[in-house]
Amino acid sequence: MRVDKYLQVSGLVKRRVLAQRLCDAGRVRVGDRRAKPSSEVAVGDVLEFGVGERRRRVRILALPVSPREAARTAPFEELA
Repeated sequence: MRVDKYLQVSGLVKRRVLAQRLCDAGRVRVGDRRAKPSSEVAVGDVLEFGVGERRRRVRILALPVSPREAARTAPFEELA
């Protein structure tokens, strides 16, 4: 699944366009590499991203196919 799509479907960002802009600005990392909007993510990957002043670091637990599915199960865990 694309990283921009994952961020939107999981509810980590509100809109896919915002996720794409974050990637283009270099504010999203998958593991230790900078992510493009089309970068693929998989279960077990660690995402680091920042929106405004807030930085988040999460581990992907599942790849939901819809926001409704993501709401039923937690597709990520927050890391310290």
